[in-house]
Amino acid sequence: MNTVAYFEIQATDVPKAVAFYRAAFNWDFVKEEYFPIEYYRIETPGMYGGVLKRPVPPPPMGTGTNAFTCSIQVENFDATAQIIMDNGGQVAMPKFAVPGRCWQGYFLDVDNNVFGIFEVDADAR
Repeated sequence: MNTVAYFEIQATDVPKAVAFYRAAFNWDFVKEEYFPIEYYRIETPGMYGGVLKRPVPPPPMGTGTNAFTCSIQVENFDATAQIIMDNGGQVAMPKFAVPGRCWQGYFLDVDNNVFGIFEVDADAR
């Protein structure tokens, strides 16, 4: 039972973050009107999540990640990385092989949140 079942992304500009993740991963979003803060529910083919208004300023750049970082499995690492970059994302850690398992990399979204993507590939070296 102890498995990750829901995730949340904090954002300074929630509509901008929603647009970024919709473009990068084709996720669906539903604005929740009854929450006490600006909140969009994320509906993915797998796990559900949410984007919410950041309650305090983000930590300064260069101070490291203070988060529980999630990685999204994608069909094509390079194509998805290009979409991320085209929509305002930045590379946090370039693509690297997890030998015999996958290609992995980390990015910053439009609000400097860190997330990863990976493409399963048993031949990754």
